[in-house]
Amino acid sequence: MSRGNQRENARKKALKKSGSNNKKNKKNGDPKKRMEDDAAILRAKQKAADERKAKEAASKGRK
Repeated sequence: MSRGNQRENARKKALKKSGSNNKKNKKNGDPKKRMEDDAAILRAKQKAADERKAKEAASKGRK
């Protein structure tokens, strides 16, 4: 009545599942600085998107 390697595979799967979740959710550093950095990145992305939209609007107006 042996289970073969099912028990060992289940342990490996559980260890992998619990180990990967911990690494994803934890962020290093000061939360305030991280928030400022994230905000700066989002502002840069928004500026690029606004410029692209303006360029597309200008090109549509010419046609």
